[in-house]
Amino acid sequence: MTYSYIREAYKRPGESYVYDLLRERLPVWRKSESVVRVDHPTRVDRARELGYKAKQGFVVVRSRIRKGSRRKARLNTGRVAKKMGVKKITAKKSLQWIAEERAARKYPNCEVLGSYWVGEEGQHKYFEVVLVDTSHPVISKDPKIAWITKPAHKGRVHRGLTSAGKSSRGLRSRGKGAEKIRPSIRANLGRGK
Repeated sequence: MTYSYIREAYKRPGESYVYDLLRERLPVWRKSESVVRVDHPTRVDRARELGYKAKQGFVVVRSRIRKGSRRKARLNTGRVAKKMGVKKITAKKSLQWIAEERAARKYPNCEVLGSYWVGEEGQHKYFEVVLVDTSHPVISKDPKIAWITKPAHKGRVHRGLTSAGKSSRGLRSRGKGAEKIRPSIRANLGRGK
């Protein structure tokens, strides 16, 4: 693969040139907006694996998301032991999925193809999201990506149809213990996952 050296560098960012790059980039990213369009992908290897091409109709966005679990205020009314939990309240969505949704909301004319990790620091994680403009004629004429223009893929990120969404829904697991996640968690009355 042409970009295999980038893949190997990002597998161990602390031991490669990526460490120095992130030390320069993260302070700048922290001060920018939470969803920012970028000219070209930081990790070309991952972007191309997802289907990105350097042509019209493809948009790459960097999304910043706050790390950690959900923040919850402590109740100050009637005591219900079950509802009193404050710590260890985690979202059912991964931070990557939330980052994809935020990017999709900022670019409502585009559909999310996928995303990948590009860095993190104490407070935030950064993901790059690959979006596709479904109304662009270049996209509809390309047989490899034209599938995303069909109505069935409208709002796919909000329905958990991206890779991060499927992973959060538990669809990576099979067999024993995964009986209640197909066709969906809601179809099984929330008993799955």
